[in-house]
Amino acid sequence: MASGKGGPLYMGVTNDLARRAHEHREGLVPGFTKQYGVKTFWYEEHDDFREGIAREKALKEWNCAWKLQLINEANPEWCDLYPVGRMGPGLCRGDDFMKRRRLSRHPGAGRDP
Repeated sequence: MASGKGGPLYMGVTNDLARRAHEHREGLVPGFTKQYGVKTFWYEEHDDFREGIAREKALKEWNCAWKLQLINEANPEWCDLYPVGRMGPGLCRGDDFMKRRRLSRHPGAGRDP
């Protein structure tokens, strides 16, 4: 999540992305996301919650330029992924977008850029 292109980045783990994104967008969660009015520009799906937590920790170690590169490669127009509905396969720009966005197909998966 971010307030916009070049704005502060926020990252977290959830088992219900649509619900969590709604909470952040509506200011129901106090703190950073309420202060900055964040939107969802990028996300990854993981089959195991522990994998998601491990990936979050790894990404938090990345510098800002690497994180921005990750978002720009998957979503160059910084399309807000939330308003398209329920955040499932084929939403923002169809299957090609989802294939590029998925961790399993991302060239940076499992390593730093």
